[in-house]
Amino acid sequence: MENRPINVAVIGCGTIANSAHIPSYMNNPSARIRYFCDIIPQRAQDAVKKYGVGVAVTDYHDILGDPDVEAVSVCTPNHMHQQISIDFLCAGKHVLCEKPAARTYEEAQEMLRVQHETGKVLNIGVVNRFNSAVNRMKAYIDSGRLGEIFHVYVSFRSPRSIPGLGGAFTTKAIAGGGTLIDWGVHFLDIVMYCCGDPVPRTVSGETFCRLGRDISAYAYEDMWAGPPVLDGIYDVEDSVTALIRTSGPVITLNGAWAQNIGETEMFIDFMGDEAGIRLHYGEDFTFYHIEEGKLRGVEPDFPHTDHFQNEIDAFLRCVRSGEKLSSHIDTNILTAKMMQAIYDSASSHREIVLA
Repeated sequence: MENRPINVAVIGCGTIANSAHIPSYMNNPSARIRYFCDIIPQRAQDAVKKYGVGVAVTDYHDILGDPDVEAVSVCTPNHMHQQISIDFLCAGKHVLCEKPAARTYEEAQEMLRVQHETGKVLNIGVVNRFNSAVNRMKAYIDSGRLGEIFHVYVSFRSPRSIPGLGGAFTTKAIAGGGTLIDWGVHFLDIVMYCCGDPVPRTVSGETFCRLGRDISAYAYEDMWAGPPVLDGIYDVEDSVTALIRTSGPVITLNGAWAQNIGETEMFIDFMGDEAGIRLHYGEDFTFYHIEEGKLRGVEPDFPHTDHFQNEIDAFLRCVRSGEKLSSHIDTNILTAKMMQAIYDSASSHREIVLA
């Protein structure tokens, strides 16, 4: 029985499904995609045609009662994460839900509650926990090579890069937020993972909705998920800053989908009292240490594997074995809690005490 394929359904057949989830399932001999589901019929039908497997459906409820489906990937817009994940958990299915877990901490808590009740797997798509460079860097940290990490500085800043201005990404009711919940979730999760998931204590933050407010006047060179919807909605933040005190290091961050500075800065600095590391997001890292009285930087050379493939492989493995991955909702709930506290701090203009 253990050698039989795991029947999978992919809910939402947009960009992340086609670029990551579906190809990774297709590459794993333990998986068999049984359904492609999307509210846009053509997307589901195109997936069936492209990959030569599965059945196209438009309503995920049609899949809930199929006893042969064991696992699902939820690749929908954020506002559907909670309900779809809960419905599949209650139907006895294991779930990999794309990041963020949900629009709010309250929604994520409800997902956590149902996961505990059902006992089924609920992993969140924080794919960097399966990234080769991140895991090599974490090994440096865990071995004590940096000493005590007392401060982590996070930068996810880009000039004029608001995705799909006026559409789902910039509509709070759908996305839950802007650059923090879209980009920041990955950066914060890397920090939490590499630092042993410390407990957040206090959070102070501010968010800014400035550069995209006039959709027709917004200047850009390219736009992922575009073009702009000129009569659409823009009620999320395009930039954010925060200070988070934890049971481990202090975390400071500056993030921007759009800024009037013509530089892109995507990195995380781990500052230890013996050495430091700069992770170049999506790439490699530099290890800084003292050698012969001077600060020297070394870029380790090591093999890389595809992190999305690693994530899907691990998800399928834990469906069989019951192994609890580091991307489990039990762990990811901390990131949801911190992001909610940043938003709450920004709206109230005061520090939020968590623990």
